Amino acid sequence: METRKIQTVGNGTYTVSLPKEWAESQGVTAGDTVSLHDHIDGVLAVQAPEGRDADAPAAGRIESTEPEVIARALRAAYAAGLREVTVERDGALTPAQRRAVERTARGRIGMSVAAESETETTVRIMLDSEEVSVSQSLRQLSFTARSIHADAVEALAAAPDESPVGSRDDQVERLAAMVERSVSRGAADLSEVDALGATRPELFESWTAMRELRRFGDAASEIGAAAAALDEPPDGPPLEAFREIGRTVREVVVDGVGVALGDEPVAAARDAVVAAREARERIDSFDRRVDEAGSGAAELRWASRALRRTAERAGDVAEVGLRRAVRCGEPVRDAE
Repeated sequence: METRKIQTVGNGTYTVSLPKEWAESQGVTAGDTVSLHDHIDGVLAVQAPEGRDADAPAAGRIESTEPEVIARALRAAYAAGLREVTVERDGALTPAQRRAVERTARGRIGMSVAAESETETTVRIMLDSEEVSVSQSLRQLSFTARSIHADAVEALAAAPDESPVGSRDDQVERLAAMVERSVSRGAADLSEVDALGATRPELFESWTAMRELRRFGDAASEIGAAAAALDEPPDGPPLEAFREIGRTVREVVVDGVGVALGDEPVAAARDAVVAAREARERIDSFDRRVDEAGSGAAELRWASRALRRTAERAGDVAEVGLRRAVRCGEPVRDAE
């Protein structure tokens, strides 16, 4: 990085010189016209006349024969912000390889198979950043993860034959992946920052909250799996303790996301951090009584460990809210 001094010309216009090395590398000479882009996060970018077309789709190629590698590479391409990916091989694509492509495309918002031949399959991601709301996606992710958590905790009272989560964990993954893609594109292209309507610090905080909500959803699914493994539901104090702690944990997530998105004051994040700590302490107390549950003790310990992880992840979401508040200059005080 280098610095330049701001000067004025006769009519009071501010001017700054361009680095000679940059101008020569871009083919810019005296008399040429450059484009200035004023971004919402305070960055003023200079683009040469023949600069890269920001709307041109970034494309990638996958030449692996392994279905697992194909699926992971497609997910990586989506997260990296590519617009188009072609899967090809020397011979005909196998049914397993095509299924890997189709299954991955179904698991990502805006991704679909656009063209197929005997040896190639092309996938396109048709997401317009101006139509994507990172904050709304984060709110929806929070709601979905909390609904999984609530149903999983309640399932302990019924000992169902299978986890009550269903396909909602797939929805958590789809929403999380879209937030990750949006943040990745914003980090790589300043025009994407403006299209998304958020500054880069806001995008990074959204990405951090997304990561913790994804982990929260995974742990909530584990509670549901533990409930499905019970031979018979617990009753009395163990079940009520689980329900009470579960409600507290979900409220921590609500407050943490609200502060992270600027919907709630910093006090909500402060209280959420304290509530998450108290929830973990109540889980410790609950664990000491689990052995009294009889034949379902092992499953309850499994559920308790998963509940603890949701409390920890909820506390991390609340910490993201504190990060945003501190960055915006809000003081973090104890409750009066």
